[in-house]
Amino acid sequence: MTTRDEHVIESKVKHDLQPEEMLRVIFDYTAKIANERHLDRVLMLMANMGREMIVSDRCSVWLVDRHRNELYTTVAHGVSGIRIPLTAGLVGHAIGTGEPIFIDDAYTNEPYKMVLATGALATDKTTGYRTKALMVVPFRNNDGEIIGAYQAVNKLTESEVFSAKDLEYLTLAASYAGKSLESVQLHTEIEETQKEIIFTMGEIGESRSKETGNHVKRVAEYSYVLAIGLGMPREEAELLKMASPMHDIGKVAIPDSVLKKPGKLTDEEFDIMKSHTDIGYSLLRNSSRRILKTAAIVAYEHHEKWNGKGYPRGLRGEEIHLYGRITAIADVFDALASDRVYKKAWELDRILNLFHEERGSHFDPAVVDAFFANLPRILEIREEYRDEMLEETAKS
Repeated sequence: MTTRDEHVIESKVKHDLQPEEMLRVIFDYTAKIANERHLDRVLMLMANMGREMIVSDRCSVWLVDRHRNELYTTVAHGVSGIRIPLTAGLVGHAIGTGEPIFIDDAYTNEPYKMVLATGALATDKTTGYRTKALMVVPFRNNDGEIIGAYQAVNKLTESEVFSAKDLEYLTLAASYAGKSLESVQLHTEIEETQKEIIFTMGEIGESRSKETGNHVKRVAEYSYVLAIGLGMPREEAELLKMASPMHDIGKVAIPDSVLKKPGKLTDEEFDIMKSHTDIGYSLLRNSSRRILKTAAIVAYEHHEKWNGKGYPRGLRGEEIHLYGRITAIADVFDALASDRVYKKAWELDRILNLFHEERGSHFDPAVVDAFFANLPRILEIREEYRDEMLEETAKS
């Protein structure tokens, strides 16, 4: 008779993949990885691919951070993302030597006894997990530089040890990982650079019109909250958040005599002011980058109104892109809710009454509803990014 514990153990025993199964795993994961641009998700796909290819219980993908002399993983099966010194543990040793590591049983291994005592075995004591077989395979980028390593823990087949064939398979996965991660990291670096440039340019545009740097930050955060509240996918909401600081970039080309005029603008001056939407669009529209293409839409359409009485094209209702409809209410709320050197902020009740009145007129009703549904978070953002310098100046 099979006991309950024996049944649990038997149910965990698996077989090595047959060739057709291995091909399916490789094709499935390489297709997913090729279409993914978020580093965390690529690392998780890499870890899952490695685990399935060699039938291990856990698999982690470690990356080298040369600036901090550390190894880090944002995803690891069974544990949360962690950072360790560059030379620490089995992964640090494998990366330092450039050679893979094979261990059949962590508790009887002699060559890596000291490393294991402060690493896997110490972790076992605190977690209750039993580490047996271990394998670490470094991977390189296109220039041959080691940029990380796979670490696999515990073979789930009856043998319970990793084989030479497993090393071959994980080395194949590591080779693909090195090249793919280099591409993703470059893409991430480009997007981060774009984001920094966008915020800086947005701040330049706003500073010319007596706005503050925190204005673009608040509008970005408000836009993200509203986008999520409307059910927009998180990735797209992040894209809008990154692009929205450029909504008034066209103001860089508006003459100071108009942009900084303290009183009411004449009709002719207002026409000049309105041209900032066309100018911003012209500056951004030819980019092939997602962020800047999104910023072009925002710059062009954030002054359009739901009732068709906005500018520059007099678009009506859903003719206005959702990005423009979201940024419109985020921009107006911040303009009314913030102190400026030339005006005091409106009282919150006055702003809320205006939004009720302009629901279906200036603003998309659905966006207004999302605004009220998320008002507590929006007010938190306003407080978090207060214009303290401006407030101190006004008090002095």
